Amino acid sequence: MMRIIVLFNLKEGVDPAAYEEWARTTDIPGVRGLKSVEDFQVYRATGLFGSDATPPYAYFEVIDITGIDAFEGDASSEAVQKVAAEFQQFADNPLFVTTEAL
Repeated sequence: MMRIIVLFNLKEGVDPAAYEEWARTTDIPGVRGLKSVEDFQVYRATGLFGSDATPPYAYFEVIDITGIDAFEGDASSEAVQKVAAEFQQFADNPLFVTTEAL
Protein backbone atom coordinates (compact mmCIF):
# COMPACT_ATOMS: atom_id res chain seq x y z
CA MET A 1 0.00 0.00 0.00
CA MET A 2 1.09 3.55 -0.70
CA ARG A 3 -0.24 6.72 0.91
CA ILE A 4 -0.50 10.09 -0.81
CA ILE A 5 -0.85 13.11 1.46
CA VAL A 6 -2.16 16.29 -0.14
CA LEU A 7 -1.45 19.59 1.63
CA PHE A 8 -3.29 22.71 0.54
CA ASN A 9 -4.96 26.00 1.30
CA LEU A 10 -7.97 27.36 -0.51
CA LYS A 11 -7.54 29.96 -3.22
CA GLU A 12 -8.17 33.58 -2.34
CA GLY A 13 -11.91 34.27 -2.28
CA VAL A 14 -13.01 30.61 -2.06
CA ASP A 15 -15.72 30.06 0.55
CA PRO A 16 -14.59 27.26 2.90
CA ALA A 17 -18.22 26.09 3.31
CA ALA A 18 -18.56 25.73 -0.48
CA TYR A 19 -15.34 23.71 -0.69
CA GLU A 20 -16.31 21.48 2.23
CA GLU A 21 -19.75 20.78 0.76
CA TRP A 22 -18.14 19.88 -2.58
CA ALA A 23 -15.61 17.65 -0.78
CA ARG A 24 -18.38 15.79 1.09
CA THR A 25 -20.71 15.34 -1.88
CA THR A 26 -18.34 14.97 -4.84
CA ASP A 27 -14.67 14.50 -4.00
CA ILE A 28 -14.82 12.01 -1.14
CA PRO A 29 -17.38 9.60 -2.67
CA GLY A 30 -15.74 9.86 -6.10
CA VAL A 31 -12.23 9.09 -4.92
CA ARG A 32 -13.39 6.36 -2.54
CA GLY A 33 -15.13 4.71 -5.50
CA LEU A 34 -11.90 4.17 -7.43
CA LYS A 35 -10.65 0.56 -7.57
CA SER A 36 -7.11 1.63 -6.70
CA VAL A 37 -8.17 3.52 -3.54
CA GLU A 38 -8.33 1.65 -0.24
CA ASP A 39 -9.30 4.71 1.83
CA PHE A 40 -9.64 8.47 1.41
CA GLN A 41 -10.05 11.06 4.15
CA VAL A 42 -10.12 14.86 4.05
CA TYR A 43 -9.14 16.81 7.16
CA ARG A 44 -9.49 20.48 8.14
CA ALA A 45 -6.66 21.84 10.28
CA THR A 46 -7.82 23.05 13.69
CA GLY A 47 -4.51 24.31 15.09
CA LEU A 48 -0.90 23.49 15.87
CA PHE A 49 -0.46 21.35 18.96
CA GLY A 50 1.13 23.37 21.75
CA SER A 51 1.06 26.63 19.79
CA ASP A 52 -1.24 29.54 18.99
CA ALA A 53 0.28 29.85 15.51
CA THR A 54 -1.82 29.28 12.40
CA PRO A 55 -1.13 25.95 10.66
CA PRO A 56 0.73 26.33 7.35
CA TYR A 57 -2.00 24.37 5.54
CA ALA A 58 -5.75 24.51 6.13
CA TYR A 59 -6.62 21.12 4.58
CA PHE A 60 -5.06 17.68 4.26
CA GLU A 61 -6.15 14.75 2.14
CA VAL A 62 -4.91 11.24 2.88
CA ILE A 63 -5.30 8.79 0.00
CA ASP A 64 -4.40 5.13 0.59
CA ILE A 65 -3.82 3.44 -2.76
CA THR A 66 -2.98 -0.07 -3.90
CA GLY A 67 -0.18 1.25 -6.11
CA ILE A 68 0.85 4.29 -8.08
CA ASP A 69 0.34 2.69 -11.51
CA ALA A 70 -3.20 1.59 -10.69
CA PHE A 71 -4.01 5.00 -9.22
CA GLU A 72 -2.62 6.83 -12.24
CA GLY A 73 -4.74 4.56 -14.46
CA ASP A 74 -7.87 5.42 -12.49
CA ALA A 75 -6.94 9.12 -12.43
CA SER A 76 -6.76 9.25 -16.22
CA SER A 77 -10.48 8.53 -16.60
CA GLU A 78 -12.72 11.34 -17.82
CA ALA A 79 -14.80 11.31 -14.61
CA VAL A 80 -11.75 11.68 -12.39
CA GLN A 81 -10.31 14.40 -14.62
CA LYS A 82 -13.56 16.37 -14.17
CA VAL A 83 -13.33 16.11 -10.36
CA ALA A 84 -9.63 17.00 -10.47
CA ALA A 85 -10.41 20.12 -12.51
CA GLU A 86 -13.06 21.13 -9.95
CA PHE A 87 -10.53 20.55 -7.12
CA GLN A 88 -8.09 22.89 -8.87
CA GLN A 89 -10.74 25.64 -8.73
CA PHE A 90 -10.70 25.40 -4.91
CA ALA A 91 -7.11 24.48 -4.00
CA ASP A 92 -4.20 26.90 -4.19
CA ASN A 93 -1.14 25.02 -5.47
CA PRO A 94 -1.73 21.70 -3.65
CA LEU A 95 1.26 19.51 -2.79
CA PHE A 96 0.83 15.78 -3.49
CA VAL A 97 3.36 13.94 -1.31
CA THR A 98 3.88 10.22 -1.96
CA THR A 99 4.91 8.22 1.10
CA GLU A 100 5.80 4.76 2.28
CA ALA A 101 5.83 3.31 5.79
CA LEU A 102 9.17 2.74 7.50
